[in-house]
Amino acid sequence: MNFRIALGALLLTAVTLVGQPAVAATAPVTIAYAQRTQGWELVLTNGKVVKLPGALAKAPADTVNAGSRAPFLVSGDGKHFLYFRKSDGLFVERTLSSKERVVARDLTTNTINEEWPWVSNDGGFVITGTSAPGLGVFADVRKGKILSRAGVTDWWSFMGFTPDSKGLLLEDEKGPAVFDRELRVRVRLKKPVEALANDYATAAVAIGAEDKERKLRLFNARTGRVSRTVSVRLPSGQYIDDLDFDQAGRLVVRSKTKTGVAIYRVSKTTGKTTLLRAMTRPDVPVWVLPGDTTYEPWTEKRST
Repeated sequence: MNFRIALGALLLTAVTLVGQPAVAATAPVTIAYAQRTQGWELVLTNGKVVKLPGALAKAPADTVNAGSRAPFLVSGDGKHFLYFRKSDGLFVERTLSSKERVVARDLTTNTINEEWPWVSNDGGFVITGTSAPGLGVFADVRKGKILSRAGVTDWWSFMGFTPDSKGLLLEDEKGPAVFDRELRVRVRLKKPVEALANDYATAAVAIGAEDKERKLRLFNARTGRVSRTVSVRLPSGQYIDDLDFDQAGRLVVRSKTKTGVAIYRVSKTTGKTTLLRAMTRPDVPVWVLPGDTTYEPWTEKRST
């Protein structure tokens, strides 16, 4: 289980999603989730469905991994979405009210299943990972700038963003470190982490049988000092699928359910869970929530 990007809009807005989304009167309209039927669509927190005919669903026949699912991402704040466009095969970012912005000219449909994109919680930064050490693209989307990585991150693997989107967690053979968005090392960490708070010290990892973790360990990532192990009080049959900290440093867990996904706040002392959101999976082949990485345990209904 990798360190995940922040949960964003699913934690910060007043939206309650059970089946079809509903929205509080004062909450801004954001993206509740993306779904793929014949093509990609956005379902907004006010219930409106926005079709995206220009977004690729699968890699074209003339590409390296023809027929593979084309990644579609929604930033954790629910405002930005990213996809490979049909017109030229480039990976682009946009919002509900803005035009497309190309993320990087060398991130094309030929990179599908060769590089895996992540987007920061605020939608401003995109990174791609590869199957080998080193990373593909470092892009500051808002500035339209590709950050140089020569000699800096050739042997680093990307693990995630901090909740505030200002820190990048990378790992090499010596262990993890937090970089800033100019690719400068900020903090070397003593232990591998799965979730890291904005202080770059408070950390957590899920523990237990693979894919059936129901406990987490809290520790100081700078000193390596372990503080406690917490049993997360999830309903029977549910496990820790995503573990993260929110902007305020509170623990949050996402867990796959029989009908969709549930999101809980977790007490660091008792493991007591407070349900924040419960979402019923739509009857579509692919479902993507804000803050998801390219593939999540609840993303695909079946192999497509």
